[in-house]
Amino acid sequence: MSDRIKKVVLAVRAALAKGAAGAGVVARSGARAVPRPGLRSVLALCALGGAGYLLVKHPPVAKIERGNVGIRINQLSGAASVVRDGTVVLIPGVHELRQLPALDQIYKAAGSGEQPYQSVEGLALGVDLSVRYAIDPAKLVAVAQTLPDDIRTAVIDPAVQGVIYKVVTRYTVREIFSSKRAEIQQTIEAELKPKLAADGILLRHVTIGKITLPREYMAGMETLLAEELQTEKMRYTLELKEKQVKQTSLEADADKIKREKAAEAAGNEQIIAAKAQEQAMAHVLPFKQKQIEQRRLEAEAEKTSRIKTSEGAAQARVIEATGEADSRRKLADAEAYRQEVVGKVSTAQMERDGAVISRHPLLIQKTMADKLSDKVSVIIAAPPTDGGFIGAALLGQGKNAPAPAAVASAPEADTATGEQ
Repeated sequence: MSDRIKKVVLAVRAALAKGAAGAGVVARSGARAVPRPGLRSVLALCALGGAGYLLVKHPPVAKIERGNVGIRINQLSGAASVVRDGTVVLIPGVHELRQLPALDQIYKAAGSGEQPYQSVEGLALGVDLSVRYAIDPAKLVAVAQTLPDDIRTAVIDPAVQGVIYKVVTRYTVREIFSSKRAEIQQTIEAELKPKLAADGILLRHVTIGKITLPREYMAGMETLLAEELQTEKMRYTLELKEKQVKQTSLEADADKIKREKAAEAAGNEQIIAAKAQEQAMAHVLPFKQKQIEQRRLEAEAEKTSRIKTSEGAAQARVIEATGEADSRRKLADAEAYRQEVVGKVSTAQMERDGAVISRHPLLIQKTMADKLSDKVSVIIAAPPTDGGFIGAALLGQGKNAPAPAAVASAPEADTATGEQ
């Protein structure tokens, strides 16, 4: 873009110089100067057209892309200024703008699929290497003025390839593939960082990915690694078994100590319990003695109480027996008196009845009928011919039985009838 601007400017300057030279020649010839307004107008139009073409094709403004930073360089004075995101004004033929990335960049070294590197044994191998870098913000102007446009190809790639070749040849394939990968990564990063820093580039990080080995060596390496893994596994298994044995021994010792401590604690508990029981017995024995004395006194009191109760009961029985004897005696006296009075009353009654029956013999028949009235409704009997007692035949008396005897037996008949 700057070369084209320079060519257009030079062409305009040449045309202007040529017109000025022709005007001078006419003036020096001594002839009368004739004004040529058409030529000047043509020259002015050419100048304006050239300026318009330059403005259209090469506008005096430029836009800074996102994630980039611009460095505007003055070609006349050599001064440079840093321009951030946005639009920057450029004067054609005077200013030049260069954009550099402000964000981190990723560079992947060639050789991940191929096998361009060699180990210390001379075997070819491939390394998938990624480099993360960024341009130092403090050296943007120097980078823009000194480094070429394609920084990745001109600066990063040679530095990375050189360091990788030099570092990889120090190690064996086995170390590169398995044991020394982290060390190789750190070595590459340590040697590459100062080289890039000298050019104003900051190294962020180096990452080693897949390692590509020859097929035959890869098969042998896998077998060897499998055997080593088996050996490591066996070693770890033996260490684990040894630790298990130690753990079992320690657990047994701990169990033994635990049982000893438990037995010791149980013995101490028994000793403490015996001492406590002894101390308690010192208080319990007087208490037991007091209890025995109390029970003896209670037994004696109960004995005395029972004796007193028995004596009171005996006296009560004597009194009750005496009272009962007196009561029976009085009852017997009363019964004898009653019987005596009743006998006297009965005798007097019989004497009166005998006198009444002697006077009225038919009362016997009436009395007999009254006695039999609840069993016999009617008694039909012929009166005796001699005019004697009608019940003489029923009473078993003959004709010749005296009447007083019949009269005297009438009460007995009445009594027998009443008992029946």
